[in-house]
Amino acid sequence: MVIMNIKDLIGEATEYDKKLALEEKKPKSWCKSVSAFANTFGGILIFGISDDGQVVGLGDPEGDAEKISEIVKTRLDPIPEFNLRFHKTGDGKVLVILDVHKGDETPYYYSGDGVLEAYVRVGNESVKAAAVELKRLVLRGKNTSYDSQNSTYKVDDYAFSKLRERYKKWTGNSFDDKDLISFGLVNEQGELTNAGALLADESPVLCSRLFCTRWNGLNKSGGTVDALDDAEYSGSVISLIENGEAFIKRNCKMKWRKTANSREEMPEYVGRSYHEALINALAHRDYLVNGSEVHIDIYDDRMEIYSPGGMPDGSMIQDRDPLTVPSTRRNPVLSDVFNRLGYMERKGSGFGKIISGYEFQINYKESKRPTFRSDRYQFTVVMPNLNYDVPQDVPQDVPQDVPQDVPQDKLNIQILDLIRKDSKISTEKMAIALDVSSKTVKRHIKEMDNVCYIGRGFSGHWEIIEANKNLQQGDQ
Repeated sequence: MVIMNIKDLIGEATEYDKKLALEEKKPKSWCKSVSAFANTFGGILIFGISDDGQVVGLGDPEGDAEKISEIVKTRLDPIPEFNLRFHKTGDGKVLVILDVHKGDETPYYYSGDGVLEAYVRVGNESVKAAAVELKRLVLRGKNTSYDSQNSTYKVDDYAFSKLRERYKKWTGNSFDDKDLISFGLVNEQGELTNAGALLADESPVLCSRLFCTRWNGLNKSGGTVDALDDAEYSGSVISLIENGEAFIKRNCKMKWRKTANSREEMPEYVGRSYHEALINALAHRDYLVNGSEVHIDIYDDRMEIYSPGGMPDGSMIQDRDPLTVPSTRRNPVLSDVFNRLGYMERKGSGFGKIISGYEFQINYKESKRPTFRSDRYQFTVVMPNLNYDVPQDVPQDVPQDVPQDVPQDKLNIQILDLIRKDSKISTEKMAIALDVSSKTVKRHIKEMDNVCYIGRGFSGHWEIIEANKNLQQGDQ
C-alpha cells in the first residue's frame, strides 16, 4: 500500500523523515534527524514507512515507542522536547510518529562513539553542522544574535556621521549620542556591539564589504579582463547601500519612448527591486561567515545580488513560494536600525517588493520575473534585464542615474499609497521612498486634484479627497 496523501499526514519534505523500522543498533541513522529537527525548526520522524512511501507498519509499535523514547533521552544532549504517537492505517498497520519540537537550548548534540555531533536540516537531509552553523546555534541557545554581541571596539574611536545624516534626513530629528545605546549599538561600558561596528563610518568588520562588477557578456568566463566596471566598497553598511546603488545606476540604461501626451520609461532594472534586494542582502547576511562578502554582479541579461548565508530555517528558497515565506531576522538589531532609517519594514515584505516592482513595468512578462535561489551557505537574488532581447519602438538610451520623469499615473498612485500609510509624511520622505527628487514629488502633488495639505509644517497633515480644487494645496 502506498500513502496517497502523504503530505497531509507528515508535512513537507523539509519537515519530516521516514524510517522503515527502528534501527536499535544504529541509532545515529535516525537520531541525527532528531538533532537536526531540534536545532532547526522542528519536524517529524515516522517509523514504519519505506523510503518510497510504502506503508509497512511495525511489528511491536508499543515496544518500539518505548525504545525510541529511551534512546532519545540517552543519546541527545540536551534532551529535546518531543512526543510520541501512533497512527493506524485502514488495513490495521501501525506507525510510530515522533514529533520533535524546535528547541531553545541549542545546540542539541547526538552523543555516540565517544563524540558529540550537532546536526541541522538542509532541504530534506540532516547534515552535520559546520563550524559557522555551530556558532549560530550557540548564539541561539543563549537567546542572542551576532549583531547584538559586544565587540572589542570602543565607541570613542569611531564616528557615525553616515548614520546621523540618514537619521536626520529620514526623521527630521538629530541623532543623539544616547541613541547609540537605545538602538543597541553601544553598551553601557562604551563598547560597540557588532551592529555598532557594522554601522560605524570606518567599520572594523573586515568581512563587511561590497564587491560590484559589471561583466561584459552573460557570465564571468572572461575573468576580470571582461569586466566593464568594478569596485570594492567598505565602511558603514549605510555607505555600502549608497555606493552599491550608485554603482548599479551608473551601469544601467533607461530606455523611453514618446507617447501622445508624455513619455514612457523602460528601465533595465527596477530601482525599488534592487534597492530591496541590496538592503536584504546586507541586513540578513550571515556575518559569522568570514572571507565572503555581498556581491553585485551585472551581466548583459541580468543582475545578481549574492549574500553569505542560506535560509535561517535550512530550507531552499527555490522550493518555496517567496510571497508566503515568513520573515526571519538573522540580525535583529541591524534590521531594527534599518527600519528606523526607513530602509526596510518590520513586517518583512522584501520578496514581495522585489517581485511587484517588476510587475508594473512595460516590458514585464513572466520570464522576466525575479527569482531567488539558496543553498546551505548562500542566498542569491536574480533580477532579469527588462530590456534585454526585447524589440523596442525606436527608444532612447539615457544613463539611469539621470533624473527622469516617472510616468505620472504610476507616481501619483505611489504618492497616494504613502499618504494612506502616513498622513503626516513629508515630501522629502516621499522622495526617498520613491527614489525621485522632492521637487518631482511636489510638482506631481500640485497637479493632483485629490490631495491637499491641511495646516502648516510638521503640525499639518495630508488629506485625500475625491475632487476639490477649491482647497488650497499646502507645501510641506
